[in-house]
Amino acid sequence: MTTKVSAYQRVYNELKRAIKGGIYTPGMFLPIEAELEKQFDVSRTTIRRAISLLTAEGYLSVKQGRGTEVQESFASQKLNQVTSFTETLIQKNYKVTTQGFCLDLIAPPPFLTEPLELKEGEKLHHLQRVQCADGKPICIMENYIRASIFPTLDIRAEGFVSLYRILEEYGLRLTEAVERISAVSASFVESQILHVAPGTPLLHSSRLTYCEKGPFECAINKIVADKYEYTVYLAGRA
Repeated sequence: MTTKVSAYQRVYNELKRAIKGGIYTPGMFLPIEAELEKQFDVSRTTIRRAISLLTAEGYLSVKQGRGTEVQESFASQKLNQVTSFTETLIQKNYKVTTQGFCLDLIAPPPFLTEPLELKEGEKLHHLQRVQCADGKPICIMENYIRASIFPTLDIRAEGFVSLYRILEEYGLRLTEAVERISAVSASFVESQILHVAPGTPLLHSSRLTYCEKGPFECAINKIVADKYEYTVYLAGRA
């Protein structure tokens, strides 16, 4: 049985396809509503509903008195579930690749001893890499993983993309995470890695992730701010 697609959903799908396919590029303005009505043979209400959805997803921005402008696309990560930066990019249909891979076994930095509940002499796996979306560097990533929970962590640079997927193959079950997000400016070194100007706004994300054995990982990400956003689901009041 074929499910009938509503008119606004059809317009939404076709406009989104045109944006992602490069027919409408960032900085361009969509045709005016009257032209879109003729193009898709639908009402103005339908056009506005489709544009509203694309605006909410960050593909478009309505400029008062100017029209509807195509935006630089970005990914949005929902904060009401434990998901990774990489998984969010993949869900948004980006081709995700990793560069600058480095994995070491280190003594823990003092600031991680208490949050990770580390015992004296305990070591951490320190994973560093740069994550790219469609070939463009978008995030500098660091993961500190308790070696007592994962004594042998066999991760290779070739073909590596998602850390959580690999850890789940080890039998890990993610239970919860606490994430803190702040704004920082790109240092000179960070700007060179991410191909942005020094001082460019970055999102600084620090996450403490738990499994059934307790806190097992601290992840620190620095993300190009205009390429990514976080979505928080709120319900009710105390």
